[in-house]
Amino acid sequence: MIKSKTFTKVGYYSIKDLENLTGIKAHTIRMWEQRYDIIKPSRTDTNIRLYEADQLKLMLNIALLNNHGFKISKIANMSRDEVYEKVRETISKATNYEDQINALTVAMIDLDEDSFEKIIATNILQYGFEKVMIHIIYPFLIRIGALWTTDAINPAQEHFITNLIRQKLIVAIDGQFEPNRTNPKKFILYLPEGELHEISLLFNYYLIKSRGNKVIYLGQSLPLRDLYEVNQVHKADFIMSIITSTPGAEDIQTYVDLLGQKFPHTTILLSGYQVVGQDLKVAKNVHIINQIQDMIAILDDLKAGVNPFE
Repeated sequence: MIKSKTFTKVGYYSIKDLENLTGIKAHTIRMWEQRYDIIKPSRTDTNIRLYEADQLKLMLNIALLNNHGFKISKIANMSRDEVYEKVRETISKATNYEDQINALTVAMIDLDEDSFEKIIATNILQYGFEKVMIHIIYPFLIRIGALWTTDAINPAQEHFITNLIRQKLIVAIDGQFEPNRTNPKKFILYLPEGELHEISLLFNYYLIKSRGNKVIYLGQSLPLRDLYEVNQVHKADFIMSIITSTPGAEDIQTYVDLLGQKFPHTTILLSGYQVVGQDLKVAKNVHIINQIQDMIAILDDLKAGVNPFE
């Protein structure tokens, strides 16, 4: 990763956080500490290791070099400036997604918008927007998602990165032309009341629109009665929602049942943490989308005139 221009200490990270973010196993990190003295964690009163943000960034850079064939013994003999210089050289030639995910992680830790913009713009030019979202942004969000719930990443960092990604999605959506298909499908997209996690829904908006379909985007926290009223007017072919946190585990089955009952003549597409892999009972018109590739396959079938559910 590129060395940050400024450094603001925003908190501490556990060895498990380092493992999740760098891909280096905890026992390997401990071994490298003891054998090569690469980093020196602080300790709690109960002797638990704690790492500062600059130590996390160093480990991300070490992981990148190690993945590109640099031996840890050689890296350990480099100064930090030498590590950063080697990383700059390596990442300028790198073509794998993992390096870009690591670079985004450092940009998030530093709240470095310029680095974020450069990483995303470079990769969009190389791979295209859709591949960048699928292979870089999505894995990045998954990687850091667990850290948001444990306070290892603070709200400022979370809002910083999600708002930048949201801006990119809105620009990409606006860049899509109106449907030129002879029989485009009509989708209503919304999040349930109380649900605010919008990134996945916006990306689905992009995918749907980019394949020549019409989208009515209703956004965050929509009461079910309002969804019903909109559909009474527009009579969508599909209603889609991403349910990440709300309704929760106790209420999700009831909510899914209501969707099937209230919209019996509309195909309901659901995804998100609260529905994927939860063994829910669903009506015939309700379908769970387990991963983004499944949604792409559905859209490609529709574009080809094939019913994806037969």
